[in-house]
Amino acid sequence: MQGAVMTDPEQPVLKRRHVAAATIGNALEFYDFLTYAFFSIQIGHAFFPATSAYGSLMLSLATFGAGFVTRPIGALVIGAYADRVGRRPAMMLCFVMIGCSIVVMALIPTYAMIGLAAPILAVIARMVQGFSLGGEIGSNTAYLMEAAPIGRRGLIVSWQGVSQQIALVGGGLVGTLLTVVLPASALDAYGWRIAFLLGAVAVPFGLWLRSNLPETLHVPEEGAMAPVVTQSRLAQALTHWRVIVLGLVVLAAGTIGSYSFVYLVTYAQATLHMAERAGFLAETVGNLVSIPAMLLGGWLSDRHGRWPINVWANLAFLIMIYPVFVWVVDTRSTFALITGMTALSIAANCFAGSFYAGLAESLPKTIRGSGFGTVYSVSIAAFGGTTQLVITWLIHVTGSAMAPAWYLIGASGIGQVALMLMRESAPVRLGRPLEPAVELR
Repeated sequence: MQGAVMTDPEQPVLKRRHVAAATIGNALEFYDFLTYAFFSIQIGHAFFPATSAYGSLMLSLATFGAGFVTRPIGALVIGAYADRVGRRPAMMLCFVMIGCSIVVMALIPTYAMIGLAAPILAVIARMVQGFSLGGEIGSNTAYLMEAAPIGRRGLIVSWQGVSQQIALVGGGLVGTLLTVVLPASALDAYGWRIAFLLGAVAVPFGLWLRSNLPETLHVPEEGAMAPVVTQSRLAQALTHWRVIVLGLVVLAAGTIGSYSFVYLVTYAQATLHMAERAGFLAETVGNLVSIPAMLLGGWLSDRHGRWPINVWANLAFLIMIYPVFVWVVDTRSTFALITGMTALSIAANCFAGSFYAGLAESLPKTIRGSGFGTVYSVSIAAFGGTTQLVITWLIHVTGSAMAPAWYLIGASGIGQVALMLMRESAPVRLGRPLEPAVELR
């Protein structure tokens, strides 16, 4: 039996700066986590010497993937903590852990200096980062969801995805700058450590921002049904099995797309034999235009519903994959790489801006942090940590630079089916009043 609709005339006022604080903190966490991907070749040389460049790169990418193994664990443990105690303490905990791990990663001596201890320490640091980020994503998304006025959930929650793009842009700009001012030998020796230390410097600022966030866990939601107190969190999750399963499929497909773009710098260097700078520029430009695309997707979904934005934006992405990769592989020009990948990024992120809100508002508040975080982290763990390995292996086995395109087409096609099977959740399409449940100032 469902409970009564929750209302409260004395709800607290949440300010825009609180949403900004959550977004900036999330961006700093993702910068620290994703910086590894930008410098996987250089990190491979430092920690994983091998008889071939391919072997060194594969060992480095495997360590990058180690961070994904602990993400579902972090999502369950820290997400449950966020659902039980609060969003703010969970986000603070995540930030402290990732701050410590990024400092360790930046300061680990090379394999030549300390031998086997170097890769072991690198793997441990990556696993701590993964555990932290697994808890961060659910807690952060739940916070933004609960801070948003009911008619602006898509736009506000899309900032969670935007924060990831900001992190990628920051990492790309740092990488581009380092490749400009440092020779290849210096970049290989210590340049990548500078990128990590820049993220570590920002950690105290992020902690200060989050310390001032008001709690949203106990703020009633307009139009939301009170949870059945006799149901365990597992029982609630089983009740919502359909959206959880479809969310896993969609996010798995989206993860393959996202981490294929993250792999772009390595792909441009190792497969297309282009200059390091070309890959960084393509990555950075694509992520820059993805920010307004994601906000646009969230904004449109508030007005027209989540379903049409999800389905049509992902279909556009699916259709463009093959011609874009043919153009890039045939010409191997910086212009084609930047233009083609930018077009793909716009379509992919327009869909993501709508989907995050749809998944979050389809889960009850009492399992939102752990539920969203677990769905997201399991899909990331299964495919984010393996995407770059699979692409590298496919290129190596087939000898074809088009291998990433076929992998993307297969994944996006499956995701398209799952998106079409998802139910509409936007208040504007369900006849709910769109007055703000929590005012933003």
